[in-house]
Amino acid sequence: MPVKATDKKTGKKLVIVESPAKGKTIAGYLGEGFEVTASMGHIRDLPQPSDLPAELKKTGVGKFAVDLDNDFEPYYVVSADKKKKVAELKAALKDADELYLATDGDREGEAIAWHLLQVLKPKVPVHRLTFPEITREAIQRALLEMRDVDVAMVDAQETRRILDRLYGYEISPVLWRKVARGLSAGRVQSVATRLVVERERERMAFRPASYWDLVGTFATEAAEKFKARLVSVDGARVATGKDFTDRGELKSKTAVHLDEAAAVSLAAGLESAAFSVRSVDTKPYTRRPAAPFTTSTLQQEAGRKLRFSSRVTMQVAQRLYENGYITYMRTDSPALSDQAINAARRQASELYGPEYVPEARRVYKGKSKNAQEAHEAIRPAGDSFRTPAQVASSLRGDEFRLYELIWKRTVASQMADAKGSTASVRIGAVSTDGRDAEFSASGTVITFRGFMAAYEEGRDAVRDDDEAEGTDGARLPVLKAQDTLTAADIAAGGHETSPPPRFTEASLVKMLEELGIGRPSTYAATISTIMDRGYVTSRGQALVPSWIAFSVVRLLEEHFTDYVDYDFTAELEEDLDRISRGEAGRVEWLNQFYYGDRVETGLHTIVNDLGEIDAKAINSIEIADGIVLRVGKFGPYLERPLPADAPEGTEPERANVPEDLAPDELTAEKAVELMETAAPEERVLGTDPETGRTIVARNGRYGPYVIELIPEPTEEDLANAPVEYYKNGKPKPPKKPVKVKPRTGSLFKSMSVETVTLEEALKLMKLPRVLGTDAEGNEITVQNGRFGPYLKKGTDSRSIGSEEEIFTITLEQALEIYSQPKQRGGRQAAAPLAEFGADPVSEKPIVVKDGRFGPYITDGITNITVPRSTAIEELTREQAIELLAEKREKGPAKKPVKKRAAPRKATAKK
Repeated sequence: MPVKATDKKTGKKLVIVESPAKGKTIAGYLGEGFEVTASMGHIRDLPQPSDLPAELKKTGVGKFAVDLDNDFEPYYVVSADKKKKVAELKAALKDADELYLATDGDREGEAIAWHLLQVLKPKVPVHRLTFPEITREAIQRALLEMRDVDVAMVDAQETRRILDRLYGYEISPVLWRKVARGLSAGRVQSVATRLVVERERERMAFRPASYWDLVGTFATEAAEKFKARLVSVDGARVATGKDFTDRGELKSKTAVHLDEAAAVSLAAGLESAAFSVRSVDTKPYTRRPAAPFTTSTLQQEAGRKLRFSSRVTMQVAQRLYENGYITYMRTDSPALSDQAINAARRQASELYGPEYVPEARRVYKGKSKNAQEAHEAIRPAGDSFRTPAQVASSLRGDEFRLYELIWKRTVASQMADAKGSTASVRIGAVSTDGRDAEFSASGTVITFRGFMAAYEEGRDAVRDDDEAEGTDGARLPVLKAQDTLTAADIAAGGHETSPPPRFTEASLVKMLEELGIGRPSTYAATISTIMDRGYVTSRGQALVPSWIAFSVVRLLEEHFTDYVDYDFTAELEEDLDRISRGEAGRVEWLNQFYYGDRVETGLHTIVNDLGEIDAKAINSIEIADGIVLRVGKFGPYLERPLPADAPEGTEPERANVPEDLAPDELTAEKAVELMETAAPEERVLGTDPETGRTIVARNGRYGPYVIELIPEPTEEDLANAPVEYYKNGKPKPPKKPVKVKPRTGSLFKSMSVETVTLEEALKLMKLPRVLGTDAEGNEITVQNGRFGPYLKKGTDSRSIGSEEEIFTITLEQALEIYSQPKQRGGRQAAAPLAEFGADPVSEKPIVVKDGRFGPYITDGITNITVPRSTAIEELTREQAIELLAEKREKGPAKKPVKKRAAPRKATAKK
C-alpha cells in the first residue's frame, strides 16, 4: 500500500472499530499513543435507484445502482447519515502516523474496512487487525499478526450485496403487481417463509387418526410398582401414532390397530391374568456433551431455555462481546482455542471435581469449510475466563442469563460423559379369551452425571405421538426373567395423532442451518424481516404464516421455482464461500446468475419472459367445496364464486376471516360456519340530514362500524377547483379537489350491523364527545376504546361504566370522577389499567399501571412509560411487548454523573 512520508510525526495511531462500545473497551487495553474511534458500521452502500444522479438513471446503473454494462460494478455512495462521521474520521486521520482498521473479522467487517480505505484514502501505513475477543491478551496477539485487507472476502461480501439487490429488485415488483404493494422478496427470507408455509400446509392437510392402547400398573413381590405399555397382541405389534400417515391412514399392514371396543375388551380379559417377566435387556448408557456454541446453536438454545428471540439473542451477545465478556458471536465453528480448553477443564475440575474431567481433551470440528473465516466457538472471553459468580456484580438481566448459558455450555463441552445403564423389560400374559398380550417398559439409571452436572441441552417441540410412547425414563425395580408380577391396574386409553409442530425461531434456525441456507450472522435478521413484513406472526413461540405469505410463496413456486428451491439457495451460499476463498470470480459468477448458465436461463430472462400471471388464482385457496379464500387488499375473506348463469351485477356471498384464526384452523367445517353466520357486509341506514350524505353500517376486519359515503367529485366540482399557477405566472390545469376523509364510528358491543339505527350511527360518528373544560382549562372528552368507555383529560384517562354512558355523562359527573385521586399502593391498590398476558421473554404478566409520572407498562421486571402519543385504550399487546423489548435492549437507565471539564490538550496545527 503506497505510503507518503509526512513532514511531522505525531506518534498518534488511529484505530477504527465499528461501534463505540467496542472502541471504549479496546481503548482501555491499547494504552497511550492510540486514539480509538468508531465508524458506526458501514459508511457507504448502494443507494436507491431513485436517488441516483439524473445522468445515471438512463444508463446501465439506473436499474439497480449496479452497472450492468460494466461487470456489475456497484455504485456506492456515502450514506446521508454518515457524511458527518466520514468528515470526523478524515479529520482524525490528518494528524495520525498510522491507521489500524480493527473492524470485525467476518465478511461484513472486512468490507467495512475496505470501504474505509476507499473513502479515507490514507497516506500513512495501514494495518488490518482482528481479534476473536476483546481482551488484553487477544489484542496483544492481534497487534503481532497484522495483515492487509482480504480482497477475496470483500469480493464475496460485495457479490452477496449485489446478488440480494438483483434478486429483490427484480422479483419484488412482481409481488407488488400480483399480490400487494409493499411486499418484498429476498434470497433467504423467501425460502424461510416457504418453510413456514409448507409446515402450515402439512397441518392443513393433516387428518387425525384415533387409536387405543393399554397401560398396566404392575407390582413385584416386594410391592415395588411400575408402569408398562402394551406393545403386541398375539405376536403382532400394536399400532402407535408413528404408524399413521398425516392423512390418518395406517402405514403398516402388520400392525394391530386397536379401537375402543377391542382395547376395553382386552383390558377386561387381562384383569385376572397371570403376568410374568419374559425378558430383561440391560445395556450400558453413555451420553456425550454438546459442542460449544456456534451462532446458530446459541440462537436455538437461547430460544429454548431463555425464551429469547433470535434478534434479542444477537443483540445481547453483541453487547457481551463489545464489553469483553464473550468471544465473537458470529461463527460457524464449534472449535475452542487451547487456552479456552485449558480454562474450561480447570474450572470443571475446581467446581465439580477432577473425576468430572476426562483424561483426553475434547476437540470439536465444524462442518463449514469457511467456519466464518476461522473464528472459534462462542465462549467466555479471556485465556482464563470468568465464572458466572465472578460477573454477577457487573452483568444484570438478559446479559447475565446469556453469559451464564454460554459459560455452562463451554465448561460442559470439556467434561466427562454421563454414564449409566438402560433396562428394557418385556412382560406377558394370556387373557381369559386366549389372546397373548405383551407389555414393555424401559428406564435409564444415571450412575455418573458427568457433564450433566453443569449443563444439559434443550429440545425442540415434537409431535405428541413422536414422544416416547413407552414408559421410558421411569426408574424400574430390579427384575429378572420368569419373575411373577401382579397387575394392579390395566387401563385402556384412547389417543389421537397430532399434526407436525409449527416452527419456532429455534427450530427454524436449526432447519435453515441443516439445509445450508443463509449464514449464522443472517438468521436473526431473516426471521425479523419475515415477521416485520407480515409474512409470519408468533403465537407463543410458534411461527404462524399469514395468508398473504401463502400467496407470495405460491407465486414464487410457480414462476420463480429455482429461487425458492432449498438446494439452489444452499448452492448460492457455497458459491459465495468459494469467492471468499478466491476459488471463483465475482464478475463471472454474477454474469452466470443474472444472464444465464447459473440457472437455466438467468434471472433477467425469467423476469422478462414471465407472461401473464393470473393474480386471482395466485391469491385464491380452495378451503371447502364451493368456498374459496381470497387474499384481498384489506385482508383475507371467504367467497362463494357465482355460477356461470348468475345475472350481471350479482355480488357473490362473502364472509370475513377472523384475524386471530390461524390457517390450519380454517377447516372446511369452519369455513361453512363462517359463511352461514356471516352478517351482511353492508346495510344502508339513511341520509345525514345535515350533509345529505348516505350513512352505511359495515362489517370490517376489525369489527362492525358505520361510515358516511363521500361522493366522487363531479365535473362541476372539478371546474370550480382552485387554479394554481406556475412560477412564471402561466395557469396550471385545475387540481382535483382534496378528498374529504369520511367520518366513521365503531359500533358498541350491544349493537350490530342488522340493528344499528341512523340516529345511533350519527351519534357514533361524532365521538369523541367534548364535555367541556375543568377549572384550569383542560378539555375533557368521553369516548370508547379497546377496554371500554373512558374519559380523557390530557394523558389522564378514567374508565366509566357502560358504553351507553358515553352519550349521557355530564361535565359535572366527569369532574366528580377526576376529583377522586387514583389509588396507588397501600391496602387499596388500584387494579391494572390494562392487561396483556404473559411476556414472551420474561414469561411474567404484562400490565399497564398508573405511576407517579403517568401510565407505564411492566412485566414486574422491566418498566417503560407509555408514550404520550398513545392512549392506554389504543395500546395493543404487540406494542407493549415491543416497548418492553426495546427497554431491555437499552439496559437500566444510568443517572448522569457530573464531571469536571478535563483540561484541553494542545493539538498539532492542521
